Amino acid sequence: MNTWVEAPPRRKGLGCFARGCLILLTFAIVLAIAGFAGLYWGLHRNSALFYGSYWLAKTRSLAEAPTPVPEFNASDQQIQLVQERWEDFEQKARAGQAAEIELSGDDINALIATTENVRGKVFASIDGNQLRLQVSLPIGGFLGRPGYYANGDVIIELKGAQLLDNPQFSSITINGEKVPTDFLRWKYRSRHLSEYLADRGNAYDIGTIEIRDGKVILRSRIG
Repeated sequence: MNTWVEAPPRRKGLGCFARGCLILLTFAIVLAIAGFAGLYWGLHRNSALFYGSYWLAKTRSLAEAPTPVPEFNASDQQIQLVQERWEDFEQKARAGQAAEIELSGDDINALIATTENVRGKVFASIDGNQLRLQVSLPIGGFLGRPGYYANGDVIIELKGAQLLDNPQFSSITINGEKVPTDFLRWKYRSRHLSEYLADRGNAYDIGTIEIRDGKVILRSRIG
């Protein structure tokens, strides 16, 4: 059976990217955590908790056991190459220079392989302009009660290149059920989910994101 290959020592910047700048993965995690919190506490004053709980229940995403996620064998060379490309993009972006990086499904999986919290729990693939994320994340720790998982097959399609503060979706499905494409307007603690997403983009000077031709394409913010 295939096993994960141990990643080489992390370089500065990669850990932050793998945890915070897999932007579309953040969509799925935010939705899962907000929804589960809504189910557990019954807090309807935050629309993200109320609607998120409804959609997680509808899509049968909550479970007391994880589901299998495809494994990915990332070689040291593959990880090193995508690290170097990301660091070049990050340096140019933070210097205010025009920069672009294209990430294939394998590139994203190589980055996931370097981060223990999501390693073996998320698998990415891209078909044309659709990003698919197969996710089985333990979220019981979020509430201090282990034993709960967010299991999902998430497919996301964007409408061309999108700004991170207000992305427009063509479609989002979780386990075959369509999710409202305006879900980033739902609120959590008096802030729209889009604001949390924009914070991530601002931290790394990312301007736009696009899914096209089997790649996730990130471009730096200029000006």
